Amino acid sequence: MSVIRRALLSRNIVDYTKVIFPGSRSFATDDAANILKSESSDVTVPDITIPELIRSKLERNHRYTAVECASTGRSYTFGQVRTKSMNLSRALRHKLKLKPGDVVAVFSSNIPEFSIVILGLLEARLVPTTLNPLYTQNEVSTQLLDSSAKAIIVQSKAYSTVKAALDLMKLQIPIIVIKENQADSLPQGAISLQEFVDSKIDIPDLEPGTGEDLAFLPYSSGTTGLPKGVELLHRNIVSNVMQASHIDFKFTTDPSDTYQDVTPGVLPFYHIYGFTVSVINTLYHGTKVVTLEKFTPDLYISVLKNNPISLIYAAPPLILFLSAHPDVKKEYFAHLISVTSGAAPLGLLDEERFIEKIGRDVQVFQGYGLTETSPIVTFSPKGLRRSESSAGSIGVPVPNTLLKLIAPDDPTGTPLGPNQTGELLVKGPQVMRGYHNRPEETKNAFLDGWFKTGDIAYYNDKRLVFITDRLKELIKVKGFQVAPAELEAILRNYHAVEDAAVIGIPHPLFGEVPRAYIVPKKDVPLKVEDLNQYVNDKVAKYKRLEGGVQIIDVIPKNPSGKILRRQLRLKYDENEI
Repeated sequence: MSVIRRALLSRNIVDYTKVIFPGSRSFATDDAANILKSESSDVTVPDITIPELIRSKLERNHRYTAVECASTGRSYTFGQVRTKSMNLSRALRHKLKLKPGDVVAVFSSNIPEFSIVILGLLEARLVPTTLNPLYTQNEVSTQLLDSSAKAIIVQSKAYSTVKAALDLMKLQIPIIVIKENQADSLPQGAISLQEFVDSKIDIPDLEPGTGEDLAFLPYSSGTTGLPKGVELLHRNIVSNVMQASHIDFKFTTDPSDTYQDVTPGVLPFYHIYGFTVSVINTLYHGTKVVTLEKFTPDLYISVLKNNPISLIYAAPPLILFLSAHPDVKKEYFAHLISVTSGAAPLGLLDEERFIEKIGRDVQVFQGYGLTETSPIVTFSPKGLRRSESSAGSIGVPVPNTLLKLIAPDDPTGTPLGPNQTGELLVKGPQVMRGYHNRPEETKNAFLDGWFKTGDIAYYNDKRLVFITDRLKELIKVKGFQVAPAELEAILRNYHAVEDAAVIGIPHPLFGEVPRAYIVPKKDVPLKVEDLNQYVNDKVAKYKRLEGGVQIIDVIPKNPSGKILRRQLRLKYDENEI
């Protein structure tokens, strides 16, 4: 039995933290009372890999549809996902000579083949690193270089972006192309994914790895700085699947000849929320996913109208859309069981408007998580009914998870009590190993074995947790993370810019948008429209400076040179700049 599993089976809070996190200090009696632990029983986390976890489920549910494209109708059963992923695994090892631990990039939007690709990579003991399909060639090249990717799997329409990124780096790696339309021609030098998934190569399958093997390398900006690879082990994601499957939090039903859960696959699969919830969890639970390559009102509404949707995973803007759009009819929700909202708090009035729209009471769950935590940390238990006292709460810790709040920058890590605001820290088997090739950033992300989320929170007398602010300076645009440091580096590279700072400002539709403050070079003309075009050519659309560009004399910084973005935000809030 693994160390992790022995620790999880021991229901003793102090022993649990000592075993899993060597070097953690013991809790004093007063401290222990202010450590939040799930009131649900612990779950057993087997020391297995993700493919081992879901393999038997795929075989049992082989006849049922796993994924279906909302636009084209092409689909795969769970059995086909299993067969094609195994074929892909063997082809990658045999034809490309890829070895366990090699990183393979996946540059794709939400399409049915995404699940086959991810499972095939994991079966080959390769490590997927997913890229936002909106990335430009500069952003693609940065992640490929940092992750040391040995190959890339890409949709045919994005092939030119990948080729330009590789040319930019003077790098040659295999490019495997997903052709959604089989009539499309294959670019010269590219490899057809279809050939790999349909090839039946007679070579031995690999022995499974362990839960401690690296499984997934998504990129996140963490609490500060540029995007970093987040090293998620198999046990991290297996743990999170088990935690979300606890009876107190599980609302899915195994498929049968008379029933199958169906959900729209609109959360970006490349992002940890969509990856774990809409790809791994749905394969595990036998849920049918209707994939939307891109959200449009008409397409999403057509999915609701033409499918017996039972589960919706969303961020608040989508729930507001469902509540307000006149073409969304209450009869489209006849089969709806639950809605899960994440990425930002959902207000009680917003929930009530949605319930009123659909005309019946369904439970709306809220959750909280981060890329570094696989992602789920807290969730609304099934028995919790929303009220004014619980509105906006992100729920309670999921099983096997410990939370505490500390005063920001408190080196002792002393936990605060109820209704005291502080930085939220997390311990649990879902917490990442660290940042890829970033030992200093990894060290700074932990305090005595606790992961520092960078979010400001409190818990009330009922031990429900509420997020109030962010220590970290990431800008959340429609749920996407935008790192100010990334935009600042681009701005400073512009010929007429001496210095730059970027903050997030409120936006009625997007949540936040980036706003730039620029110190121009002396005697060099600067046209804001030209600067905006320069930025737009280098970043995905959601990173654009929709909050405007403001010329100022000096960027506020502390003595060590760190930009004081909070100072800029305060001045913006007070209409000073």
